[in-house]
Amino acid sequence: MAKAKHTKTNAIRLLEQQKIQFDVIEYTTEDGQVDGVSVATKIGHPVERVYKTLVATAGTTKLFVFVIPVTQELDLKAAAKVVGEKKIDMLAVKDLLGYTGYIRGGCSPVGMKKLYPTVIDISAQQQQSIIVSAGKIGMQIHVQVEDLMQVTKAQLAQITTIHE
Repeated sequence: MAKAKHTKTNAIRLLEQQKIQFDVIEYTTEDGQVDGVSVATKIGHPVERVYKTLVATAGTTKLFVFVIPVTQELDLKAAAKVVGEKKIDMLAVKDLLGYTGYIRGGCSPVGMKKLYPTVIDISAQQQQSIIVSAGKIGMQIHVQVEDLMQVTKAQLAQITTIHE
């Protein structure tokens, strides 16, 4: 995976520091279509390879990061169980920047202000590599699943609602 000249986000800096191979994929945002399915179409990758980063909280002090396919929904009960909590709630969008350093639509699981416990949906096992936000709207990073797990110290678990 070659390195091109691009804006350096915290996620990109951290991946480069740890000598992890990745590709930066940029896409246009002028049309306002920045949801995961639209992004997959714009970048020409299968939608099942594109993942979104969600941040949840247990109380006011414990934060957790969940990386799930863009077409799926986080199963809050399953996610809470995986991280050993009775109940978790999604972090309010207004609090996202303060805790993570990222904004909604540009939240990367890599390079947050702190390394929060991270869980990647088990479906990632079916992909050799996945695409996640690079930490800025309009930029994604294409990275090997094992490398993403290593840099975020993530675990794999079933954390999405299973659709029949």
